Amino acid sequence: MIYSRIAGTGSHLPDRIVSNHDLEKVMDTSDQWIRERTGICERRWAAENVTTSDLAEKACLNAIEAADVDPAEIDLFMMGTTTPDLIFPSTACLLQKRLGLPDCGAMDVNAACSGFLYALSVADKFIRCGDAKKVLVCGAETLTNITNLQKRDTAVLFGDGAGAVVLEASEEPGILSTHIHANGNHADLLATKVGIARGWEGMEENGGKPEIVMKGNEVFKVAVRTLGRIVEETLTANGLEKADLDWLIPHQANLRIIAAMARTLDMNMDHVVVTVDRHGNTSAASVPLALDEAVRDGRIQRGDMLLLEAFGGGFTWGSALIRY
Repeated sequence: MIYSRIAGTGSHLPDRIVSNHDLEKVMDTSDQWIRERTGICERRWAAENVTTSDLAEKACLNAIEAADVDPAEIDLFMMGTTTPDLIFPSTACLLQKRLGLPDCGAMDVNAACSGFLYALSVADKFIRCGDAKKVLVCGAETLTNITNLQKRDTAVLFGDGAGAVVLEASEEPGILSTHIHANGNHADLLATKVGIARGWEGMEENGGKPEIVMKGNEVFKVAVRTLGRIVEETLTANGLEKADLDWLIPHQANLRIIAAMARTLDMNMDHVVVTVDRHGNTSAASVPLALDEAVRDGRIQRGDMLLLEAFGGGFTWGSALIRY
C-alpha cells in the first residue's frame, strides 16, 4: 500500500514585526485588551510591494531544500490561500516556474484558514492513488491586504506569512488520514462582502480593498464545537485514543480556542505548538508555519504522532493525523 509522508518543511515570515504597543498608537486598543482576548502579542506584516506569491516562494524553497529533492521531481503543486495575487492565473501557476517545477498540475485551494489542510488532503489522495510521487503543498497569505486597519476587532488579529511541506510516496504510513468538512450556513460569520457576483461597492473605507468581516463571539462558539467533533472523528477513524497523540498543531486563531482544544484532548499545553502570540492569525499559513517551527527547533521528532486541525470562513474545517 502506498502512503504519503512529510519529507521536508519550510516557512517564511515578513521582516516587519508589529507589536500590540504599535497598534495602541494608531487605534483605540491596548496591549492588555488584545492579549486577554486573543493571546496575540505581535504579528508580521508584509511590505506594500510583497505579494502572497513572494512569501510562498521562499517557504516552498525552504521545504524543497529540507526534503532534499530536485524541484523537477515535483508531480503536483497545491496552494492553500484566500489572498491570491490575482483572480487568475492561480498563485500556484504564477509560482510554478519561479520554483523550477516541471509542467505538473498547479492549483489554488480557497478554504480560508482551512486551506492548507484541504490542500494537504488532496495531495495525500494523489499520492495514495499512485498519480503522484512527490507533491509540494503550501499555505500562504497576505491578510493585511484584506484587513481594515481602522477596525480593532479584526485589525489586531491578522498577520502575513507562508508555510510549506513536501510530501513523498512511502511504504511506511505518514499521513494516516485527513478529514475535511464545510457548512455554508455559517458563511456570514467570517467573510468578505464583495466580489464578482456582488460587486465592489463599500471598499472605499478600506482604501479600495476588500475587508474581513467577522462576528467574533459566534465564530468562537462554532469553532470550538466543530473542532471538538473533528478531533473525535479523526481519532475514531484511526482506532486511537487521546493519549496516543504526541503533538497538537492547531490553526493559530485565538489562544483561548487552542487551549479549549488542548482540554478536549486532555493534553498539556507543553505538547501544543503555539505561534499565535508571535504570528497572529495567518489563515492558511498558520498550521504549516507552526509545524515548520516545531520541526526545526527539534520539538517534533521522527515517529511522533501529530494532530493538525483548522477552521475557517465558509465555515470550513479539517484535520490530518500524521506519523511524522
